[in-house]
Amino acid sequence: MPRAARPLMGGPRAAAPAGAPTPGAPEKAAVRSMFDRIAPRYDLLNRLLSAGTDVRWRRKAVDYLERTGEGRILDLCAGTADLLIEALGRDERLRGLGADLSPQMLLRGLRKLERRGMARRAALACGDGERLPLRDAIFDGALVAFGIRNIGDPGTALRELRRVLRPGGRLVVLEFALPRGPLGALYRFYFGRILPRIGGLISGAPEAYSYLPASVAAFPSPEAFGALMAEAGFEAVEWKALTGGIAYLHRGDRPRSHRGDDVGGR
Repeated sequence: MPRAARPLMGGPRAAAPAGAPTPGAPEKAAVRSMFDRIAPRYDLLNRLLSAGTDVRWRRKAVDYLERTGEGRILDLCAGTADLLIEALGRDERLRGLGADLSPQMLLRGLRKLERRGMARRAALACGDGERLPLRDAIFDGALVAFGIRNIGDPGTALRELRRVLRPGGRLVVLEFALPRGPLGALYRFYFGRILPRIGGLISGAPEAYSYLPASVAAFPSPEAFGALMAEAGFEAVEWKALTGGIAYLHRGDRPRSHRGDDVGGR
């Protein structure tokens, strides 16, 4: 398993599509507005544009968390709560909180939790990943899927996630990347040319699906993001590629000792 090395960035920063957040430096109000607009078609487009692969990726993210039994899970950038639902489905003793900037996404997540009989074990709340309105050390695990690149300062968010985890608690981050080689060239064509057209047509918000590939290009490479996790105070940081490098899983643990407890926080 590769370990954090030197901070290599994912690529040159792309210009922001009109009406979308700035790739690589997204503004909170713009992120909230964008996801509120696409919320009605968000789940449909996730399944369609990934051919269902996003479901398998979320399952692997929860596998990587390795959490069952009694405990509390935080799902940051929860969206419509698919990842939280996957985690809670592993053990009826688990409880969870989903936090997201977009109330329209969370509204749809709440409906899904209610349909699955999970609403009593979960809460959803609007929250800013750079300043979580939560006490220290209250979660046993934390998850972020396809949301960390939509936070203006990922390093600050990682320090906040570490703060709210109990000693020994684990963070798992699932995020897109740009693969290399022949697959990379084919994927970049699809990701940059075809996906925005389909997403824009179905969602009615073409700027959102132009922002998606631009934001992935501006995001740190897997090596650089691993370095950010280590700098935020996580230990045993590692990552692995999914589907030829189209996405990556990252994980790290809050140390059980007091070492590094002065890293981050508010």
